[in-house]
Amino acid sequence: MRIGCRLKYRLTQPTPLIAMLNVHYSRFGDLERADYLVTSPSVPLESYRDGFGNWCTRMVAPTGEFTLSTDGIFRDCGLPDPVAPDVPQQAVQDLPFDMLVYLLGSRYCDTDLLSQEAWRLFEHTPPGWARVQAICDFVHSTVSFDYMQASATRTASETLAGRQGVCRDFAHLAIALCRCMNIPARYCTGYLSDIGQPEPHPPGDFAAWMEVYLGGRWWVFDPRNNTRRMGRILIARGRDAADVPLTQTFGPSILTQFDVWTWDAEADPTEAVPVFRV
Repeated sequence: MRIGCRLKYRLTQPTPLIAMLNVHYSRFGDLERADYLVTSPSVPLESYRDGFGNWCTRMVAPTGEFTLSTDGIFRDCGLPDPVAPDVPQQAVQDLPFDMLVYLLGSRYCDTDLLSQEAWRLFEHTPPGWARVQAICDFVHSTVSFDYMQASATRTASETLAGRQGVCRDFAHLAIALCRCMNIPARYCTGYLSDIGQPEPHPPGDFAAWMEVYLGGRWWVFDPRNNTRRMGRILIARGRDAADVPLTQTFGPSILTQFDVWTWDAEADPTEAVPVFRV
């Protein structure tokens, strides 16, 4: 798969910026051509791992037009997300210590406001995989997807009340409901290809989904699409979107161009990189 992105900003002053745009270290070995971060104009880059193990790059973007881009070749197995319907749910007292943080409320996953409703809805579902799938089914059928309703401040409880949002809102609500039911859940962001999906395909974008801890390991669930998909490539994980912003600018900025691509490089290796302006 060919994967990459291009983000162009207009800045009125030199602006510190942190980017999380590279494939997660757990999948780095699957890169045939590394997705190095490139800036235009070129600036010094300093990279580090955050507290969740995500690869971050910080820089100071100059005044004027500034572009961040990546472009890599990724080898994917071509199989959909794995399924294990019999995997059990562990009791809280049996969970590893480092899983407990994923039971707590966080910036966008306000479990304190959702706990009573979560138990009303899912108390009688079988614990484990079936309970998580019931939560995904509920979120998928209850919330309407609408790009025009994107909000940087919407919490899980607000998503449930308003019943509309984008993929991050679907993920936040499902994560919060899982945590309310004592299932560790974390937020993921990355690429999600349309390989194997019926055309026409929507414009490229980054995606959000969740991972839940069942039976001693993490499993992918996607409440936005509510189906097992091919070509899902992780960039970063955290408690919620507040932990994994793809870019964080520390000053005024205007995003003027946003392109994301994920396609089958073997099917059409000469396909041109798309251009979309906002």
